[in-house]
Amino acid sequence: MAIRIFIDPGHNPTGNPNTGAEGNGLIEQDVNFTVSMYLADMLRADPRFTVRLSRNTPTESLGTSNASSLAARVNMANSWLADYFISIHCNSNVNPAINGSEVYVYQQNTQAYWLAQHVLNGIVTRVGTKNNGVRLNPSLYVLRRTSMPAILVELAYLSNVSDAQKLRDDPYGFAQGIYTGLLSYFGFSPA
Repeated sequence: MAIRIFIDPGHNPTGNPNTGAEGNGLIEQDVNFTVSMYLADMLRADPRFTVRLSRNTPTESLGTSNASSLAARVNMANSWLADYFISIHCNSNVNPAINGSEVYVYQQNTQAYWLAQHVLNGIVTRVGTKNNGVRLNPSLYVLRRTSMPAILVELAYLSNVSDAQKLRDDPYGFAQGIYTGLLSYFGFSPA
């Protein structure tokens, strides 16, 4: 039985509710979507996985408010009975020196927490971002309301020039890092 991975390309396209951050010429939801599609392609090519996405085109918008947009993503994953939920995001900070990758989870010492460690290591090893660690944020709706282990990946900082360049030049690498992290978590060898 293939492992069901639900990928959530975070945020909606510009001009809709729940749009993401912008920085250094990049728009968060576009980067999230590109990385998510690469990841989905990798998982589809691996018979050990089956995959669904919350947004299937770059122009698709979910919900009519922040709250309903988040609820739609969670409801899709829950109703599909996904085994794991991965929400893809980019970070931003008023201080342009802040950089690196981090992964958020609901609580420590859970399947999500261990998955997050593998995924974070995969990203940092593949693209060379700074490892900011696995962080707890039980207030995040998509982590709190999903009925399966859920992680929220902050790929890198749009507000940091070096991170933004990595996001612009190597979205495939970020996806590959997440995929490698998944394989490592499950103890799978590469397909």
